[in-house]
Amino acid sequence: MFAGTGSDVGKSIIVTGLCRIFKQDGYNPAPFKAQNMALNSYATPDGFEIGRAQAVQAEAAGIACETDMNPLLLKPTGDCTSQVVLNGKPIGNTSARDYFRQDGRKFLADEVHKAYDRLSSRYNPIVLEGAGSIAELNLRHLDLVNMSMARYAGARVIIVADIDRGGVFASLYGSIMLQDDYDRKLIKGVIINKFRGDISLFDSGRKIIEEICGVPVLGVVPYLNDIHIDEEDSVALEGKSSSSGTGKINAAVVKLRHISNFTDFNRLERDSRVNLYYTTSPEELLNADIVIIPGTKSTIDDLAFLRESGLAAAIHDARNAGKTLFGICGGYQIMGTVISDPQGVEGKSITVQGLGLLPVSTVLTGDKVTRQVDFNFLESNKNCKGYEIHMGRTEMTPGITPLNHLSDGSPEGCIVDNRCMGSYIHGILDNDCVVDYLLSPYSEASDNGECGQDYVSWRESQYDALAAALRKHIDIDAVYRIMNGDD
Repeated sequence: MFAGTGSDVGKSIIVTGLCRIFKQDGYNPAPFKAQNMALNSYATPDGFEIGRAQAVQAEAAGIACETDMNPLLLKPTGDCTSQVVLNGKPIGNTSARDYFRQDGRKFLADEVHKAYDRLSSRYNPIVLEGAGSIAELNLRHLDLVNMSMARYAGARVIIVADIDRGGVFASLYGSIMLQDDYDRKLIKGVIINKFRGDISLFDSGRKIIEEICGVPVLGVVPYLNDIHIDEEDSVALEGKSSSSGTGKINAAVVKLRHISNFTDFNRLERDSRVNLYYTTSPEELLNADIVIIPGTKSTIDDLAFLRESGLAAAIHDARNAGKTLFGICGGYQIMGTVISDPQGVEGKSITVQGLGLLPVSTVLTGDKVTRQVDFNFLESNKNCKGYEIHMGRTEMTPGITPLNHLSDGSPEGCIVDNRCMGSYIHGILDNDCVVDYLLSPYSEASDNGECGQDYVSWRESQYDALAAALRKHIDIDAVYRIMNGDD
């Protein structure tokens, strides 16, 4: 298990790299995170929902993702409430107070343990990931994902700490010493992550950590700025807010309060023709050539946010100025004429006017669509791939052109003209023909920003690069000794 001194210390990336290393070395690994909290999720091949990080880790391991890799997913719908997804399907919304009550914890623990047992009967090793800090003393008796899961699995624990945020000595020492005697013995090493500068300057720091913590430092991993792995936490967006660039097509993603699946834009972000940024500034939207309204966990609330912040007016101004508008999932719903929530799916029964940019209307429903899809974009006969995760049914005004046709021939999405369109399909911008069409009013489509390498191959190359970097900076032989109980 790779546990952490806190959130966003890099556990998910470390697990991703180790999954690829174990695969390269002839093992059959699989990732596992008992409980995940994220708005970035993914649809499994059999139509269920898991956290995006475990889907990425499975891809690095060379296997298909499944719900047993992340049996419990919490999707925040507000500051104190979350949708609970158990074994890939939503079972309702809950407040933080209710979720962290003792009642029902045994049921949830049994479910995550069953998922782990099923997974471990088919794969070896299981690479577990913890969540947040392993030293939340007030929640220890309710823990499902950290040391309680390590105890159940008999896992040896390696702690990951983020040196860039400061306090690495205190966070590591505290994380270890605040464990009880039994759990402390499960901790076999630490990894220092996100180091900037000359790593040799931390040699004395390694020795100090080993002396005060009583476990070896297995590696010091630098910031891997040139390796790109899908992020799960929206904190990653903080470094992607630079405004318009010179000499490129400027694409602005509206940074909604409940933005989800922002990995939809990773392919576009690395296109050499594009300067992509996230913004909540009406002025920066108007500086863009392309404005994208992304997915959201709370469509109606984020629509209100657009109006309150002046972004809705800026989006209309962008349309009138001839900019390109593209809505994905919740953004597609927002661009329509009406959004109705008769069942109170998002909190209360309400009907609101959308932005009126697309001739579609949406009814939110309690049933969630989670599926991978094959589709043809516009008139293209090239097979494209993506996935859907949404609660709602959207209908087009008769006679309007669909953006896509699914493999069964059914229409999907809507296009008014080549500068105004929307779709439910996440990952739609991972397909070159879609990106080329989106950029064509501003660039020659033949000037492909992928430099001849398809996106799937590029993702594989990133996993290999991550594995190579971790082999360089982590004592992998020591990891194997720990894994085999030779510590």
